[in-house]
Amino acid sequence: MRFTFQATQDGVLLKTLLKQQGISKKLLAKIKFDGGQLLVNGIKENAIFKLAKNDQVIVDIPSEQATPTLVQQAMPLNIVYEDDHLLVIDKPAGIASVTGQNYPDKTMSNFVAGYLKTQGYDNQKVHVVTRLDKDTSGLMLFAKHGYAHSRMDKLLQQKGLTKRYYALVHTSTQLLAAGEIKVPIGRKDGSIIERAVVDQHHPTAKYAHTSYQTVASHAKFTLVDIQLHTGRTHQIRVHFAYLGAPLLGDDLYGGYRDQILRQALHCHTLSFCHPFSGEIINLEASLPKDMARLL
Repeated sequence: MRFTFQATQDGVLLKTLLKQQGISKKLLAKIKFDGGQLLVNGIKENAIFKLAKNDQVIVDIPSEQATPTLVQQAMPLNIVYEDDHLLVIDKPAGIASVTGQNYPDKTMSNFVAGYLKTQGYDNQKVHVVTRLDKDTSGLMLFAKHGYAHSRMDKLLQQKGLTKRYYALVHTSTQLLAAGEIKVPIGRKDGSIIERAVVDQHHPTAKYAHTSYQTVASHAKFTLVDIQLHTGRTHQIRVHFAYLGAPLLGDDLYGGYRDQILRQALHCHTLSFCHPFSGEIINLEASLPKDMARLL
């Protein structure tokens, strides 16, 4: 894949310009050793070449092979957005995001690997940018090459990607029309899975910030629209349990499963500035059937 840049001043090292464009040392090494190249005004140069103002820099990034640990499995994907750099899927509930010891196959990473193979794309490696819990549905973002992954990670670090969720929670007097939840989250003592709101001095405590608005309220449950400002494990589930409003179906954190058989959580919106085109991307996914029928 080819990218073109232009030097804006004299004397800057090529590697400095590339770093400014989000090309990491790791990617630079891949370009050097795996078949890529760096061209300045059409001539092959190395990373310590000194640029002159207005020099044209071309970077050829080599194709990526499929990850050996992933099984390229087929499943129809609900693709919400795709271009040369990014892929956004509306993930169904009940499917893990990534392959691991507990989920060796039939995961979204395996299904995307299968899709990349079927499409015959040059880049076959799966790059997961945003994850969802196994039983959470909604928008999940993948990068289609390592450079796009690096640019999106930087955007995440700069809080340049907005994620919004719908959740059906048990109705609680502690819920407001709109609110901010700013309490630290850490590992629950005695558990390797559960998280909990902990004291800020707890050894595993991490700052966590969740905003929400109440959309509709019923006697037994309330629909809330949520924005994450941090990305802690089980953050939404823990924060709403803390308010006495655990998610419907989330029996790990006190929710009842009499109306839905999984935590009623759905990532409905992703918004960000495209790292290559500069276009503002706003993506939405409708509520899945199991949550919609309760409303």
